[in-house]
Amino acid sequence: MFAWKPHVAINVRNFHESLKFYQILFGVEPVRVRRGYAKFDLETPPLNFSLNERAFGEVGALNHLGLQVSYTEEVLAAKIRLEEAGLATFDEMNTTCCYALQDKIWVKDPNGIQWEFFAVLDQEDDRVPGSGILVEKSTETCCTTCPTGSSSME
Repeated sequence: MFAWKPHVAINVRNFHESLKFYQILFGVEPVRVRRGYAKFDLETPPLNFSLNERAFGEVGALNHLGLQVSYTEEVLAAKIRLEEAGLATFDEMNTTCCYALQDKIWVKDPNGIQWEFFAVLDQEDDRVPGSGILVEKSTETCCTTCPTGSSSME
């Protein structure tokens, strides 16, 4: 049985300084690096942690939080549970985000913090075959959260 894996995405002003800091902090290399984006997939503690380079002013450094699940069915079960409890959700099914094809839903907490439940369906291969060398395939930044107001609480 797959345990949910927490996901934390933060905004950073200086991507390269932040990347170096988190490589030292976690003691591992990221599993994905793109322009202005890096993903660490930690086993101990189990955590999907990402950096997103963007200015943030009053919004703060927290981009969003999430729970990674194994299957789309778990995403849909979370959607039903949240909506039955009176929360509004926003769907993003079969969407490309963070250089991976995902099914996800979004919901906001009372303070406006956005949470996602998501299942990764497919993702880019980050290494040159046989070399172990990470490659940069895309120059686009990624991982914006759901549109403002789309998943606010009712």
